Amino acid sequence: MADPRPWLAHYPPGVPADIDVDVCPSIVAMFEEACARHPQRPAYSSFGVTLTWTELDRLSAGFAAFLANEWKLGKGDRLAIMLPNLLQYPIALFGALRAGLTVVNVNPLYTARELQHQLADSGAKSIVVLENFAATLEHAIDHTEVKHVIVTSIGDQLGFPKGPLISFAVKYVKKMVPRWSLPGHLCFGDVLRKGAWMPTPNVQLAHDDVAFLQYTGGTTGVAKGAMLSHGNMVANTLQLAAWVGDLFTRGEENIITALPLYHIFSLTVNALFMMHLGGENILIANPRDIPDFTNILKKNRWSAITGVNTLFNALLNHPDFRSIDFSRVKFSLAGGMAVQRAVAERWKRTTGIPLIEGYGLTETSPVATANPLDIKDYTGSIGLPLPSTDVVLRDEDGHDLPAGEAGEMCVRGPQVMQGYWNRQDETSEVLDADGWLRTGDIARMDEKGFFYIVDRKKDMILVSGFNVYPNEIEDVVARHPGVLEVAAIGVPDEHSGEVVKLFVVKRDPSLSEAALKQFCHDELTGYKRPKYIEFRKELPKSNVGKILRRALRDEEKKRGSGPGTRRAPDQTNHPDEM
Repeated sequence: MADPRPWLAHYPPGVPADIDVDVCPSIVAMFEEACARHPQRPAYSSFGVTLTWTELDRLSAGFAAFLANEWKLGKGDRLAIMLPNLLQYPIALFGALRAGLTVVNVNPLYTARELQHQLADSGAKSIVVLENFAATLEHAIDHTEVKHVIVTSIGDQLGFPKGPLISFAVKYVKKMVPRWSLPGHLCFGDVLRKGAWMPTPNVQLAHDDVAFLQYTGGTTGVAKGAMLSHGNMVANTLQLAAWVGDLFTRGEENIITALPLYHIFSLTVNALFMMHLGGENILIANPRDIPDFTNILKKNRWSAITGVNTLFNALLNHPDFRSIDFSRVKFSLAGGMAVQRAVAERWKRTTGIPLIEGYGLTETSPVATANPLDIKDYTGSIGLPLPSTDVVLRDEDGHDLPAGEAGEMCVRGPQVMQGYWNRQDETSEVLDADGWLRTGDIARMDEKGFFYIVDRKKDMILVSGFNVYPNEIEDVVARHPGVLEVAAIGVPDEHSGEVVKLFVVKRDPSLSEAALKQFCHDELTGYKRPKYIEFRKELPKSNVGKILRRALRDEEKKRGSGPGTRRAPDQTNHPDEM
């Protein structure tokens, strides 16, 4: 009988097969331990201002006290946080959790329609919002259960005179704050001042208590709230700690946090994992400002960075990136989308540090697999399952498949969500009674237990009966020296059913369609070669920088003529990537 967990034989030295989740009852217990163990160490820094763990302890306690005593919010009530990477985020996050609340993370770039859906669906009673996005809340709030609003400005928590000056410049010089009106709202600073004089709540929390409603998109376009418990989040934090082993030193690490903390990847890998280690998160408020981002990397001492493929690619293409000191960097982790070989190899050449690829979903808190940290070169693998994580590949009839065959990746472990909030039918579609989560991703496993994503079911292109996977096409095209970014989709074709269409952002302005097609002719077999190529100045991306193939497919449908206007609807509903 084949070993059901062949990957264990290839675990890095010292990594256990399983973790003990029971060593910590909640995120709050883990947070309080970090504050006690590393009181004077930096916890978060932003715009050159640093909060120590003692300061974060005090401020989050005041925030929790206000919620519990003034607004009478308690265990299970939902608080929405609509903030970018600012010091206010961890204060509100840990304060809400200490009050026993469930945090609803909100993308600040949401439209009023999207915001209204998430607030109404979650039943959030209160929200913390940056004033830059208060106008959006104004247009959404009447159709929600939100009764309490806390508004903050970018400069809050930055001290005098830096804070007021930055807030003034953002509002009146850059004019980044649209006019808004939210009667009865409170200012973030006033809440902290009032809460400082109130008793801190002592809420008993256990593994089954829901810590987050983490919203994910679906193929239907309706966002669903994944219920992530304290047990889920503690488990994934401890799994990461076991995987990293002694690479990091408690209380001495600094991680670059460019992905927004409201995203599950950054929330767990940056905020919670660094909390467990007593490390520092260096917050990047606007990672799209690559010159400023690069300057922050040059000015700070840091030992780790996380991001998505497009972020690493953008950094590599900035002329000052090579002048950064990488001597302290121990860890570069990529997730959220497939890492392209060209980017990974260039990152290694430039920094001397491999770009470690992991895999996960919002529904898995998020990390399910990762490559060993001692890996030297890019392999295209998403690595091995983390401790206490089982992975199987199944065919469409639900039968387990052997090594080498491609099938739907199914995951089981203590980090797998409880289900979707108020959506039992959709929960049962992806989560079975034995705890197996259907990811919707097609993967294969080699004989050593390393997994390789072939692609998402919905992104697969069918050309004359042959399966074509966009990841493969994009990986090949990205190697062309004239290509900066690329996305591949399938568009209808009367002869072959579908053909490949590329959307390309040029690195070399002289790159022609004929030259790129010749490159693909040399690198790809006939049915995989793109029939259409469209050059763009930029590609549509999510708030964390993931290229949105769905948006490109939707554009093709709306054109009304020409290639790609009559694509069949998606066949499968499946969770979002981390």
